[in-house]
Amino acid sequence: MSEQLRELAQAASTCQACALAERRRNVVFGEGNPSSPLVLVGEGPGDTEDATGRPFVGRAGQLLDKALADNGLSRQDVYICNTVKCRAADWSTGKPQNRAPLPEEVTACRQWLVPQLAAIGPKVILCIGAPSAKNLIRKDFKITAERGKYFPSEFAKTAIATLHPAYILRNQSASNDGGYGLLVADIAKAWDTAQRLLAKASGPTERAEPQTTLFE
Repeated sequence: MSEQLRELAQAASTCQACALAERRRNVVFGEGNPSSPLVLVGEGPGDTEDATGRPFVGRAGQLLDKALADNGLSRQDVYICNTVKCRAADWSTGKPQNRAPLPEEVTACRQWLVPQLAAIGPKVILCIGAPSAKNLIRKDFKITAERGKYFPSEFAKTAIATLHPAYILRNQSASNDGGYGLLVADIAKAWDTAQRLLAKASGPTERAEPQTTLFE
């Protein structure tokens, strides 16, 4: 981890900017290769992530690891984080149930997400699930219609969105992969695009191709 990311993670570990800090066990900052041209960004940590301080390590994370492996990749090849660093849960029944982060919680956490992405400087961001895409691409993003497409991004050369592994797990059956094949394909596209953009940036010329050749 770069010194800049290390300092940012340390600062985030004591964050009290929103009510999620009251019940969290760990701030889940991110992990992987901070020099990677590809960053995967999910919505937020769940119970297992909150307990371990690591992103995507529950059942959904195991499926994500499998999809990476099906592309010949591992966590050491990419960087993984979430738009919100603390677990959002409903405690009203006494037993916490994961919930979507509130708008004010998402806004509060951008003080960590934005400089985190700036420190990494990825070529491609792959948004894992609709909430991440709505945060980083467009508020009215439609995941089923727009996944796998290129979009401009203020945090990378381009952004792509894919289905969340938790959604895939809910929809899988004996006769339906639940969208797993789409996840694998989207990771392949994001990685290939990141490699091409990285090679272009390190090539003999800095002249960029028109955006129409990159964005669909």
